[in-house]
Amino acid sequence: MPRSFLKINIANELDVVLAYKRAMQLSEKTGMAQANQTKFATAVSEICRNVVEHVGNGTIQFGIIGEAGHNYLEAKVSDRGRGIGNLDHIYERASYGSSATGRGMGIVNSRKLVDFFEIKTESEQGTIVTLRKRIPTQSPVFTKSLQELWLREFNDEEGISPYAEIKRQNMQQLELLEKLRLRNLEAEQQLQEIRRLNLQLQQSNFEIQSLSEERERRNLELQKANADLDAFAHTVSHDLRAPLQNIGGIINFLENSLQNGNSEDAASLLPILREQASKMDKLITGILAYSLAGHHSLHRQIVSIRSVLYKVLESLYIPSTFKIILPDELPTLYTQEIYLYQIFSNLLGNAVKYHDRPEQAVIEVQYSLRSSLIYLAVQDNGPGIAPEDQEQIFSKYESLGHNLTRADSSGLGLAIVKRILEEKQGDVWVESDGRGTRFVFTWPATEVVTESEEAE
Repeated sequence: MPRSFLKINIANELDVVLAYKRAMQLSEKTGMAQANQTKFATAVSEICRNVVEHVGNGTIQFGIIGEAGHNYLEAKVSDRGRGIGNLDHIYERASYGSSATGRGMGIVNSRKLVDFFEIKTESEQGTIVTLRKRIPTQSPVFTKSLQELWLREFNDEEGISPYAEIKRQNMQQLELLEKLRLRNLEAEQQLQEIRRLNLQLQQSNFEIQSLSEERERRNLELQKANADLDAFAHTVSHDLRAPLQNIGGIINFLENSLQNGNSEDAASLLPILREQASKMDKLITGILAYSLAGHHSLHRQIVSIRSVLYKVLESLYIPSTFKIILPDELPTLYTQEIYLYQIFSNLLGNAVKYHDRPEQAVIEVQYSLRSSLIYLAVQDNGPGIAPEDQEQIFSKYESLGHNLTRADSSGLGLAIVKRILEEKQGDVWVESDGRGTRFVFTWPATEVVTESEEAE
């Protein structure tokens, strides 16, 4: 098979158009796909146009060659110009991603469109550019007679109008651009679908995270409930057993006294029996109050702190010698009244219960508002609390006087206060240095009700 069978002189734009057309025709006859036909013809026209622009004239020869078991359609463009002196610079600029415009970029663009690209150039000796595009394996056998047939078809063609050919090329390019636009549109739709799926995945991950956090919260609540259950079991088995044992002993002694007819001894045991029963009642009531402290379901309502204080003071036995001082200004809250009642009942009750100088006793309630918190305090001038005891008094089953034998102390009062304030995201602490004790607790200021809200 001859290496070259078609030659065209390149001297003007019409020759460039002819070269493009022959490249399209030959690539079509060899069985190339439409896209590869356009790539090969475009690469050919780019190199031919360079010849016209930079040299003035040259030639292009088309042929079919076999190499490494494959057939290629080859176009060899030659000129007798001054050569390309900056070829390495052109390739280097393309490798660094420079914009594919300007002098030399026709070479760079053509190189990307074909399967084989080679330039041989010498100063003042001219340049030969070889371009090859691979022919599909299912193409016919390219005999000499077949190539002669193609040449006759080309010779029989009417003259080529460069304007008509350029228009046809432009129409082909427009068709390709439309196909590209449709593919880009499909790609955009696929991208939007991927984004939608990503959003669904993120939402699913968020829901899974929320469920995980909810499960963790419930696990913590369960652990806390189990700890409270253990504490309750300890109370039942230890603190309630002691008075029950005492009551059992008293009953045995009471039976013996009655059987022996000793009514005076039997009567003397009744106050002791009543004291033990009262202690059990207080302890059971305290345990119930502690177990209820911190329940989310408690009803909230508009509550005046001053009215709560009045209710607490009316419920306590306070000797007439005690002086109670309330602040001039106290807020109204939208909250659980029972919480405030339990807190003040315990703090004021302890201040009265443990005071060692009732004839000089002064108990003062204090209030201040700072930023997002309300600060409330109950201060007395009683015996005070030793520094080493100030932490443990908020633990369950610890009383202020460390005297759990008292019938009026369950050891749960301050533990109830602390648990309520944990539920309200507040805090409680004691201040005592020598005589006098000041219990301070915080409450969320977000529950403060304004005068206009109260009116509604």
